[in-house]
Parts: sequence; structure tokens; C-alpha cells
Amino acid sequence: MAIAASKVKSAGAAQSPVLGAAMFSPAVLYILLLIGAPFALAIFYAFSDARIGSTQLHYVGLENFRSILQSPSFRQAVQNSIVFTVGSQLIVVVCATILSLALEAPFRGRGLVRFLILLPWVAPVSLGTIGWKWILDSIYSVITWVLVWLHLFSPYDTPMWLGEPHLAMASVICVHCWRMIPFATVIMLAGSSAIPKEIPEAAEIDGAGYFSTLFRIKIPMMLPIINVAVLFGIIFTFTDMTVVYILTDGGPFDSTQTLPLLAFTTGIQGSDLAAGAAISLFLVPVLVAVAYFMLRVAHRAEVV
Repeated sequence: MAIAASKVKSAGAAQSPVLGAAMFSPAVLYILLLIGAPFALAIFYAFSDARIGSTQLHYVGLENFRSILQSPSFRQAVQNSIVFTVGSQLIVVVCATILSLALEAPFRGRGLVRFLILLPWVAPVSLGTIGWKWILDSIYSVITWVLVWLHLFSPYDTPMWLGEPHLAMASVICVHCWRMIPFATVIMLAGSSAIPKEIPEAAEIDGAGYFSTLFRIKIPMMLPIINVAVLFGIIFTFTDMTVVYILTDGGPFDSTQTLPLLAFTTGIQGSDLAAGAAISLFLVPVLVAVAYFMLRVAHRAEVV
């Protein structure tokens, strides 16, 4: 019996690596087909002169990258992408932290409030952004109507939310924050609920006030979760083009043009696949550096 049991155990141990590989292979195949293959194709196109409708393909080396770096539109898109990402993430982190702390304590209707806060993230981004485009319309804007009703603006001198460069960028950032805050709030709610209740209670017994407990205990203990929320937020924001494309299409005067939208307009709408692929490849080192930095910070916070 002992010999038979040992043989069964050894057979199971021998099969476990094969079983693990078989269960893990669909995820690997999914990543290779959905991410690896397009990424390899983008690299191939970036070093060629590929164009939509052309059957000929030639190797041009770094010519696409050189022409892109000399383009004023590319430099403007890089600057706008940084402003768009950093500005929106600062707002998202602050608002999501406040919401997660406010929704942590039980109160009547908390489930309904959580559901309403989560709606912008659950709803299709295209539908929500189209709604915001009507809200920010130069003629039918309900925000402008309220400001005129409050006598803050003259009816003949109202702001053009999507027609002025600075207002357009601010509008795009606000709409993107409206969409991203629920996602970050859910992540931070999970982090705040994981904090042992004994620690804040002990601080209160020792005489610590609310803000002292918040900034010295709760937020430092939530720092790894905040880093995760910021990491996902930066990746989603830096690679997103839907909000900008629907609201302003990069205008006015390229004031809201971002790298993903520039790659799309150049490669797809402009039929220059090689230039579009080269622009999209500039996103890769930035995202890799951000991911490495944020994960390293999260690891140090966990160690401490």
C-alpha cells in the first residue's frame, strides 16, 4: 500500500507541471495574439514605408523616427500628453482618496451612493463623452446657462469650453477624471478596508485627532494601494484617446492633441502606417519606466 501510494504521489508530482502549463497556456496565447502580434507588427511597420493602399514595402531604418522628432505636432502632443496625464491623476488621486474615506464608514444609503459613483466607469465611455460634449457645447451648454443665470458671465461673452485652448484642455481633463475617479475609488476602498481597525482606534485612545490619524496612519498604510491606483491611472490615461477624440479631436490648434490620438490620425486617417507605428512606439519606454518606478515604490512601502 505504501509503495502504491508513493507511486501515485510521484505520478501526480510529475503531472503537476504539465497541468500547470496547460492551464496557464490560454492566458499566454491570449497575450501573444492580442498584444504580442500587434506590437511586433508595429515595430516592423515603424522601420518601413508602409502606407494604406500601397502593396510595396521598403526598409527605411530610423527615417520615420527622425521625421517625427522634427515635427512640431509631435512635440506638442508629448507636452499635452504629460499635462493631460499628470493633471488628471492629481485630481483623481485626491478625489478618490476623499471618496474612499467618506464611503468607508457605514451610513444609510451607502450602497446606493457606491453604485452611483461607479456608474461613470461602468457606462460606455463613448456614450458618457458624447453626453459631456453636449454639456460643454458652445451654444447649448447647461454649464454656460447656469453661469449666465448667476450673472457670472454676460450672455454675449460666454466661455467656449471646447473652442479655447486652455479651456479645452481643462474640459478634457475634467471629463477624463469623471470617468477615472470611480475606478480609483474602488481600489482605494479595498485598501482602506484592509487596514486593521485596532490601529486607528489605538491612535484615537492615545489622543490623536482625525487629521493626525489620517495623514500619519491611514494614508501611509494605504500608500501601496494608492501606488497601484496611480499606476493603472497613468497607463489608462497616457494610452487613452477616446475622450480627446470625441470631445475635441485634438483641437483647437492641436492644444489637446495627445500621442495616442496623433498616432491614430497619422497612421489610420492619414494612411501613413509607418509614421503612426513609430509614434505609437514612443509610448512604450514611457510606460515601462512608469510601471517600473511605481512598482518599485510600492515594493519599498510594503517592505517598510
